[in-house]
Amino acid sequence: MSTELQRSDVLIIGGGLMGTTTAFFLRREHGLSVTLLERELIGRQASGTNFGNVRRQGRDLAQMPLANRAHRNWQRIKELLGEDLEFVPYGHLRVCYTEAQAEKLAAHAREVRPLGLDLEIFSAEQLRQRWGIFSPEVVAGSLSPIDGHANPRLAGPAFGRAAVRAGATVHEHSEVAHIERDGADFVAHTTDGRRYRAAQLLVTSGAWSGHFAASFGEPIPMEARGPTMGVTEPLPYAIGPSIGLSSPIETEGLYFRQISRGNVVFGGGLKSIAHADRIRAYATPDNTLRQLRELRRFVPAFANVQLLRVWSGIEGYTADWAPVMGPSARVPGLHYAFGFNGEGFAISPGVGEVMAELLATGQTTTPIEAFSIGRFDKARAR
Repeated sequence: MSTELQRSDVLIIGGGLMGTTTAFFLRREHGLSVTLLERELIGRQASGTNFGNVRRQGRDLAQMPLANRAHRNWQRIKELLGEDLEFVPYGHLRVCYTEAQAEKLAAHAREVRPLGLDLEIFSAEQLRQRWGIFSPEVVAGSLSPIDGHANPRLAGPAFGRAAVRAGATVHEHSEVAHIERDGADFVAHTTDGRRYRAAQLLVTSGAWSGHFAASFGEPIPMEARGPTMGVTEPLPYAIGPSIGLSSPIETEGLYFRQISRGNVVFGGGLKSIAHADRIRAYATPDNTLRQLRELRRFVPAFANVQLLRVWSGIEGYTADWAPVMGPSARVPGLHYAFGFNGEGFAISPGVGEVMAELLATGQTTTPIEAFSIGRFDKARAR
C-alpha cells in the first residue's frame, strides 16, 4: 500500500452519524475539503443499531438548542439528502404509572416551553380516548406532537453517500493506528500504511474516541455499553408516535415504535457491558424478557405478540452523561463530538451542522459550552 500523504482541510476520524453529518455540512454549506476515515462500515455501530427516536422531549435542557436545530434538519431531510430515511413526524409520547411521575412530566413541559418545545399533557382518560391502547395502570402522558422516528440503518450510510456526492472523500475499512502532530497539522496513519494530513481534526469515533482524546493529553472517564433492542412480527398498523414509558424497569424506561410495515421496534432497560476492544456487544436474554413483560404490562394488546429478532451495538457513555462536543481544551485545531450516551441519533443532524460551522468559522450560533472536554480537567482539579 502506498504511503503517499493525502491532504484536506479537515480530517474526520469515525464514520457514524456525527462524522458523516459533519462531512456533509462541511461540503454543502462551507466548501471545505474533508476526508473521513472509518475503521469498518459507515453507520455500523451505535448510529445504526439504536432505536431511531427523533425526539426533543425528555432531553437535558442544555441540549435543547441543539435538539431544535437538529429537528429543523429532520423536517427537510429528504430535501437535504435526496433519500428517504423513513422519518415520520408522528409525535413522541411519554406515559407513566404514578402521579409523582406525572408531576415530573408536567414540570418538564413547563421547563422546555421557553426553549421552543410545546408539549401536550394528557390524563388517563384523554390517553384512552386518543389512543385506546394503554393499561389502566397508566395515569398520564406527555406528547411532543411533531417529533417522531426514523430508520437508523438507513441514516448513516445515506449521509455518507450525500457527503461523497457533495465532494467529501470517505474511506471505509481504514483503521487509524495513531495520529501525530507535524507542525500545525495533524497526520493520521492507518494500519495499512496510508497517511492523511489536515490542519483540523475531528474525533468522532463513538466509544473509541477516548483513546484518541487521551493520546492528546485529554483523558476522560468513559465506558462502552450495549443496548438491548428487539422487533416483533408485523401487526396491523395503528400506532403513529414513538412511545416511551417513564416508569423505570431496573434503571431505564421502555420505549417502542411501530413502523409502516407493522413491526414493533422496542428497547430500554439495563445496558449490557460492551467490549470496545473486541468490537462486541450482547443483547442479554434476561433484559429481553423484562422488556417483553413490561411491554405487555402497559400495552395489553401486545400479550401474544411474537418476537422476531434482537440485537445490540456499542455506545459510548461519559461519567456525567453529557456529550463531549467542541474544540480541544489543549490542542489547537483538534475538535471532538462523541459520548452521546445512547441519545445521539435524534440530534445528529444538528451536531453535524454545528461542528461544520465551528470547523469552518471558528464559532457557532448554537451554545455548546456545557459539552466542552475541559470540564473534566476542572473536575479533576477540584
